[in-house]
Amino acid sequence: MRPGWRHWARRLFFAWVALAFAAVAYGVFVEPRRLVERDYTIAIPHWPATCEGLRIDHISDVHTGSPNNGLGNLDRVVDRLIASDSDVVIMTGDYVILSVLGGKYIPASVSAPHLRALTARKPVYAVLGNHDWWKGGPEVRRELEAAGVVVLEDESRRTTIRGCPLWIVGVGDLWTAKHDVRKAFAGVNDDAPVIAMTHNPAILPDLPLRASLVLAGHTHGGQISLPLVGQPAKWGKAENRYIRGFYAEGGRELFVSPGIGTSILPMRLGVPPEISRLTLRATR
Repeated sequence: MRPGWRHWARRLFFAWVALAFAAVAYGVFVEPRRLVERDYTIAIPHWPATCEGLRIDHISDVHTGSPNNGLGNLDRVVDRLIASDSDVVIMTGDYVILSVLGGKYIPASVSAPHLRALTARKPVYAVLGNHDWWKGGPEVRRELEAAGVVVLEDESRRTTIRGCPLWIVGVGDLWTAKHDVRKAFAGVNDDAPVIAMTHNPAILPDLPLRASLVLAGHTHGGQISLPLVGQPAKWGKAENRYIRGFYAEGGRELFVSPGIGTSILPMRLGVPPEISRLTLRATR
């Protein structure tokens, strides 16, 4: 290689190294501190006119205690949810954190009371995630319920929200709970639409078509999404295909939240923490 080419090759190499360091720094110190609110309109077959325009704020994987995501950030999320014009809030698991580089475990007994200001203003429904069960699922459930959250684990609840008769069904986590799907839907005894919530979206093929919409989390949206490369979290098992956003598959409608916190790697890159604001409408 001629000297001139070696010079430009070195410059190109160092430029790529600098770009990589900048991306990592942004992913560790900047993006996890962001909080975006994104609006989605989801068209659902046979969605009743009485429920047209129902608004759901969906969050998942709060992971309070992960880096750049302490109690102050939980309060920020709660404030945004209170200020939102949503009719109901649904949370799909992982409120605590088992382990993450640079993180600190915060028990549900400390974090859950911060939700009381929210539950005093609008209904909040939840299921537990794998981290919650790893750190003591029954205790996490008790603390959430003490804060006014309705926790449904393989259970259903009939409710009316803004004039919309509705079933909320909670299905246990695929990895760490019994996830008895039949038990979860057993109480659904009329034709009101069903919103099913679960933690791990990979359970989707096992859920009945009776669910009008399934809400899930667990994936953190992959945490990393790179230009031209995409999302490394999609590589590997076929079940990893449900990463974030809306999916229609086999007559089932699924929305996967990108989540709030982090797990394992303390970084987000191209996938900022998100409150997903869903507006439900009938298919035209």
